[in-house]
Amino acid sequence: MDTAATILHADLDAFYASVEQLLDPSLRGKPIAVGGGVVLAASYEAKAFGVHGGMTGRRARELCPQLTFVGGQFKHYQRLGDAAIKVVGDFTPLVERISIDEAFADVAGTEHLFGPPVEIARAIRRRVRTELGLPISLGVARTKHLAKIASQVAKPDGLVFVDPATELDFLHDLPVELMWGVGPITRARLADNDIRTIGQLAATSESALIRLLGPAAGDKLSALAWNRDPRQIKTHRRARSAGAQSALGRKPAVEGVFRPTLRHLSDRVATRLRAKSRSGRTVTARVRFSDLRSVTRAVTLSAPISTTTILAEIAEDLVRGVLADHPDETTISLLGISVSHLDTFTGMQLDLPLGLADEARRPGTSRGAARWVADCAMDTIRDRFGWEAIGYGSVVLGLARSVPDGFRELAEKDL
Repeated sequence: MDTAATILHADLDAFYASVEQLLDPSLRGKPIAVGGGVVLAASYEAKAFGVHGGMTGRRARELCPQLTFVGGQFKHYQRLGDAAIKVVGDFTPLVERISIDEAFADVAGTEHLFGPPVEIARAIRRRVRTELGLPISLGVARTKHLAKIASQVAKPDGLVFVDPATELDFLHDLPVELMWGVGPITRARLADNDIRTIGQLAATSESALIRLLGPAAGDKLSALAWNRDPRQIKTHRRARSAGAQSALGRKPAVEGVFRPTLRHLSDRVATRLRAKSRSGRTVTARVRFSDLRSVTRAVTLSAPISTTTILAEIAEDLVRGVLADHPDETTISLLGISVSHLDTFTGMQLDLPLGLADEARRPGTSRGAARWVADCAMDTIRDRFGWEAIGYGSVVLGLARSVPDGFRELAEKDL
């Protein structure tokens, strides 16, 4: 086991909002939110009023009447996010980027060049502030899990080093919601059992956690509560799935809401799969209700797919199944689609016309092949003239764009 704290987690603070304040100095020091119908990001000044991502614009204005909404300048988010991660990469080649605004790094092999890990973290913060004008928080620890927690404790615009000799003292005093995998539902379930700190979770037997949370979550959280995290920095990761989701605010759980949204998400996901010559066998749909409780449904197909309309129709059936199983839920706040069990697309295996009920959704039938050809034609036009040059009518005419496409593109760029 490594005993030195050489793992860094770098996280740009309130990134989208900070970029907007950087680009428009008149917004500095003021509560702002990026978005409109839904808050996509909030500045620290807005967070002080309780405004947060995923909240409806109406609720955000109720909490903070002086809140200023801005639309979002996506090309600048990408540019500045790339530049900040490049600064981290100037100190070590072992960088694992996990989103547009955060990354892990291992500096164990570069200390003789740049000094101890804490000095490297200070240099990164100084350069990002000086060269880019953005605040960034860093955590330095022995494991990835603890480094990420340390960067959260460091916010805003701070640095926390966790000494390996006292790491459990540091970790066990913190609230459980700082841990990976502890969302609102898990936090509430733990609180119902008087588990509110990581120390209290660590003191709970693994068998009790498994009974409470299930085997996967129980095992993982029990290990992380004792800082047992063997994961290494992965500089190159091949995606095992492709997905996209859309925050809706609070919308009625009706076909007129979920169908165009799923069509749009399917268009995004399937386009990315085709661009990478990938296809997948398992389709998963996620529905989050107004109380933040999420339900997922999945189906594994006999043949891999990457066709937009086939993916959309399968996702629609999955969501209808979720809503049928939860008839008391009348409001949805988020929809998501993912495709997993990915294969490299090497060609289409044609099917005989056997008159099967699902022939339109089988990629090798004449109908499925026609859908594939239409998608490829749209891909060619979009590559030349841009995404908005062409699209499916059910998406273009039917979708209420509560989340701008630019944000989806940033979130989905890795595949």
